[in-house]
Amino acid sequence: MTINVQSFSNSLQRHLDLFSGALSYQPFAEQMFRQILLCLQQGGKVVWCGNGGSAADSQHLAAEFVVRYKDNRAGLASLALTTDTSILTACANDFGFEQVFARQVSALMRPNDILIALSTSGKSENVNLAVEAAQRLGATSLALTGGDGGRLAQIADQVLCVDSTETARIQEMHLFIGHWWCEALDEACALGALVELRGAGR
Repeated sequence: MTINVQSFSNSLQRHLDLFSGALSYQPFAEQMFRQILLCLQQGGKVVWCGNGGSAADSQHLAAEFVVRYKDNRAGLASLALTTDTSILTACANDFGFEQVFARQVSALMRPNDILIALSTSGKSENVNLAVEAAQRLGATSLALTGGDGGRLAQIADQVLCVDSTETARIQEMHLFIGHWWCEALDEACALGALVELRGAGR
């Protein structure tokens, strides 16, 4: 069996090409971080949703918030809407797959919460309906997407759209941004501002 080594270098080069322009996303990532920080300071929670690889990223990042990233700190209120198989299958069976996230948003979210919607195309109907459900509650919606952003980029409150149409590369950038949010939250906790303000808001 012959391994095509060139395919590895090609994939790596596409990754490097995308990340060479990553500083252009910094203002959007920072603006979203400020929203996340304010949400947590005010006693809200950060809710994630997405399909496939974006579902995995949702679960991954929710775990980093609740458990820890690098530093030992208080758990941060966060959950992924992609994990409860009973809810997902019941909702898909009874109301259709497009409602699997919106139904949970309506039941679990409150106005001071944030929904982070991940979709590499911005065209996932269940993700878009979740954003609309969050907005009806008065909650903030943040979108991580790619390509032209699809409908998601038109309806979310804040949007970071990765300039790529390659799903894997978009997901790599989404995860990098999510990890940076985790690192910045660690820093906020170390400074004491997050814990103090969360306590003052109760």
